[in-house]
Amino acid sequence: MPIVNRLAELHDEITAWRRDFHENPEILYETHRTAARVAELLESFGVDDITTGIGQTGVVGVIKGKNGGAGKTIGLRADMDALPLTETSGKPWASKHPGKMHACGHDGHTAMLLGTAKYLAETRNFDGTVVLIFQPAEEGGAGAKAMINDGLMTRWNIDEVYGLHNMPGLPVGEFAIRPGPLMAATDEFQITIKGLGGHAARPYETIDPIVVGAQLVTALQSIVSRNTNALEAAVISVTVFEAGSAFNIVPETAKLRGTVRTLSNDVREMIETRMKAMVESVCAAHGATADILYDKGYPVTNNHADQTDFAVQVAREVTGSADKVNSEVNPTMGGEDFSFMLEERPGAFIFAGNGDTAKVHNPAYDFNDELIPYGCSYFIKLVETAMPTSG
Repeated sequence: MPIVNRLAELHDEITAWRRDFHENPEILYETHRTAARVAELLESFGVDDITTGIGQTGVVGVIKGKNGGAGKTIGLRADMDALPLTETSGKPWASKHPGKMHACGHDGHTAMLLGTAKYLAETRNFDGTVVLIFQPAEEGGAGAKAMINDGLMTRWNIDEVYGLHNMPGLPVGEFAIRPGPLMAATDEFQITIKGLGGHAARPYETIDPIVVGAQLVTALQSIVSRNTNALEAAVISVTVFEAGSAFNIVPETAKLRGTVRTLSNDVREMIETRMKAMVESVCAAHGATADILYDKGYPVTNNHADQTDFAVQVAREVTGSADKVNSEVNPTMGGEDFSFMLEERPGAFIFAGNGDTAKVHNPAYDFNDELIPYGCSYFIKLVETAMPTSG
């Protein structure tokens, strides 16, 4: 089964939903309009049960198969939130709200899961239960964790969970996935260096936090080059260096901020430990002190082996070709809070080609509506293959 034929009929309708979401982006947990529209559409499809307000503004819909829902339960997830960015795409459906835009394609993810829901509610050509998960706050707000904390997995007895993300640069009609680590853990650090301020003409009377900070920017890179196994992946990026207010004053403090990206928990723990020790020792060598805040963000997105193999099988059926599914794609150092769901239940996260478009998080980005039939077909085929009807 390549593309589901019914989706050709639904394509324009799903595209209209997507463009409406794109015109009206909402960030983090403020997805009130989006969630209301999702719930309204699910009700119109005849979805069996709809619950709002999960993880603040998340929506959960339930579709029972031909056997009344007995047996396996599979969760399908889409994220709904946008980014704090002003759009420059020039599309007729560009954001109507300056400073907010769907620059990561969550509008498309939401629309594709809605299209999947409409088809599955019409046909119910499966035994078991499908749980439709519409999640807020993926972009830095850990909305997946919030929904889990509200009982997502236990309340709906989810056995397996699957998600999808568009990928610019990968041709439409192709997929990419891998077992194990697919996306990185995303941690954040903030280092406040405390020195002794004074006149810039007499630096020997000061403890210069800028000098200490400059040495730390360089020294922190040695954690990757000299403490991390060369076969492991890690990134330490200092992205903010704040200090000083005048040309003739050595300031009292300096602040460094940045991110750490890793693909294994062991490397993640090692970097945190080494970073704290290095900050302490470099500061001590200059007579300075420092406070370091290390905030663990999203964990590694680890695809489960069996579910990844199954996702590859489904994607190959949808594309009609094994060559159009890369089952060993290189991991990316970007993060994804679907990782929290994969810590709770077996499942897999897959990339779907968005074609030759601007990259995600770019103000010129737009979701490619030609992807819609492939994304919907992937979800539909996944459900019907994993939970076939008994007769």
